[in-house]
This record gives sequence, C-alpha cells and structure tokens, in this order.
Amino acid sequence: MSVLSPDRYTAADTRAGRPGSLAWLVVLGIVLAALNLRTAVTSVGPLLDQITGALGMSGVVTGLFTTLPVLSFAVFGAVTPALARRMGEHRLLFGSLVLLGAGLLARVLLDSTVLFLAASVVALSGGAIGNVLIPTLIKRHFPRRTGPMMTIYATALAVGTMLAAAATVPIQRAAHGDWHVALGVWAALAVVAAIPWLALLRSEPERDSGRADAGRPGGLARSRLAWAVAGYFGSQSLLAYVMFGWLPQLLQDRGYTAGQAGTALAVFAALGIPVALAVPALTARFGGRPLVAGFVVLYVIGFAGMAAGPAATLMVWVMVVGVAMGSFPLALTLFPLRTRTAERTGALSAFAQSVGYLIAGAGPLAVGVLYSWTGGWNAPFALLFAVVAAHLLTGWYASGERYLEDELA
Repeated sequence: MSVLSPDRYTAADTRAGRPGSLAWLVVLGIVLAALNLRTAVTSVGPLLDQITGALGMSGVVTGLFTTLPVLSFAVFGAVTPALARRMGEHRLLFGSLVLLGAGLLARVLLDSTVLFLAASVVALSGGAIGNVLIPTLIKRHFPRRTGPMMTIYATALAVGTMLAAAATVPIQRAAHGDWHVALGVWAALAVVAAIPWLALLRSEPERDSGRADAGRPGGLARSRLAWAVAGYFGSQSLLAYVMFGWLPQLLQDRGYTAGQAGTALAVFAALGIPVALAVPALTARFGGRPLVAGFVVLYVIGFAGMAAGPAATLMVWVMVVGVAMGSFPLALTLFPLRTRTAERTGALSAFAQSVGYLIAGAGPLAVGVLYSWTGGWNAPFALLFAVVAAHLLTGWYASGERYLEDELA
C-alpha cells in the first residue's frame, strides 16, 4: 500500500490525532499549487493595455485573449481525469505546474502575438489541470479532513488571485516599467510550487482499478446533481468574471477615478480571503442550504445598491457583493461533499468546472453587449439578477444531503 493512501492517513489520524509523516508535504504542495492557479490570469489584467499595445493586438485578438482563460479551463479541465488515470495524480500535478511555469516564462520571452497567445494557453492548461486535480487529491489523501483541507485550498487560491492582481504593477514599476519582468516573475512561484510534488513523484497513491469508470466525467451528463453543481459553479463564476471585468468601468461611470476603481477592485478581491476561511466551518455547522440562501440575499442587496444607490455608497455595495462571493469556496467544497470516492470527486470536479467555465465565459460578453446597446447599466443588472435566481435554484439542489454515487446507481 502506498504511504500516502487514505487508509494510512486514517490510521495515523486515529493513533496520533494528526496526518502521517508525508501528509504535511502534500498539504504544502496543495497550498503552493493553489497559489499559482490564477496567476496566469490575474497578473495580465493590470497590464493589458501595455501588452496589447506592445504586441500590436487588434481589438478582435484582444477579445480572444481575454476569453482564453475560460476556454482553457473548460477544455483542459474536461480531460484531466483521463490524464490522471494514465499518468497518476502526483505526476500530473507536477506536470501541470511545469506547464504553468514554462508558459508564463515563454510568453514574456517571445515578442509575437501568436506565440504569446500559444504560451498563454500552455500556462492556462497547467492552471486548469490543477483546478480539477486538487479536490481529487484532497478527497483521496484526507477523506476525514475534507472540510479543513478545502478551507486551506480555497484560501490559498484567494490569496494567489489577489497577490497576482495587486503585486504585478508594483513589480513592473520596480523593473523600470518592463511588463516582461512583471509577468515573468510569476514563473518562479510555479517552480517553487513544483518542488514538493517532485519529492512526491515516487509516492503515487494507489487507486481502485475496479473504479476506473468512476473517474470518467462523461457519464455524469445524466445526473441532475452533477448538472446542479455545474450550474452553481458556473453561475458563481459568471458573476465573478463580470465583476472583475466590468466593476472598474461601472465605478468610473459613477465618478470614480481609475486609481480609486483599482483600489475598490483590490478590496473586492481581498474580501475573498477571510470569507474562504469561514465558509467550510459555517457549512459544517449550519449545512449548505442556509449559506446558499444567505449569499443570494447578499448578491441581491449588493447588486440593487450598485444599480440604484447613490455614488457615495457604491463602495459599501461592492463590499457586500465581495462577501457574497463566498459562494465560490462553497461551490468548490461541493465536489468532495457530494461524492464518496476520490474518483467521483475528480469526475464531478472536471464536469462541473468544464460546463461551469463555458457558462461563465458568456457573462462578460453578454454584459458588454447589453452595456453597448443600452448605454447604461440597467440591462446588465437585470441579467445579473436572473443569474442570481439560477444560482439559488442550482445551489439549493446541489447542497442537499445527496451523493453522486447514489444518483447514478
């Protein structure tokens, strides 16, 4: 039996009240990997104008570039379970971090639009694989500690997201305005994150070969629970992508300066850290449905205030919506909570994220079209309220006490 198998961890937990000797290395590996999963996306936004200008990107190409993250997360996330069965989970996560680092480095060494886009896809593929794989690893290695480990994962993901968004411009300034350095420095973080998984390559966990089909996401298309989880994850991601993409424009339309809008966006992103820490504990105490309903109430209050409230109170409503974004760690927690085995966790993670990111990708585009057609924010907010309604319906079903294996039996 592998030293990192769930049985070994469980036995160690029983004897000493703590994980086995190598479990801490897995925890460190998960934290470092999670810090990296969004750097390829959020490091670009603050420098987008400079990048597109330097590479001579047209408006169409820029639109394609901003759509690459959701497309990559959907496509590469879907094939992750198959790759995990073929390569092993530790090896695949190590490989994904290598891809991430190589893509981040390559795209700042090549002054070509085509090569920049290709290198971005390589980097995003690594992030997409890690998105799907880490909940599987948590379910496999920490079956009795899923909640605390999902807290650690979601918090590290939020920290990495905020860090790349907030630190890229200061790094650029320190590098005398060189955006190549500001983007390329994140490749070093990916190298650091790969080190624990390099050490764990020879400790690949054993898997139940009799459950080979359980890790295939394709069969989940007939599951109402899988579609509900995908809908909840997708609607949350859509709201998040719209906020990150369009909040600065909304604030500037209401009289904020570009600097003030950037600060507001940073505060909005930073709120995800304490909320991610609190969500799993609240879920354990009150169950998923009260949280689903509570976050929806916050979305409604926040969006209503942003749409109709005076400009002086906008920051209050931005913060309310920032707290409501706690539905993201809740959505992540559903992957292991609604499944009994690591194989099914991986399949559900792949299915929900692939479908969910395709849903999310339509959000910023739809808001942009409505904003351009109407010249205002009433129509975009009407769309967001409709999405919040779908968020409630899918979340209510997905957070009920049911398991994917039972539904598919």
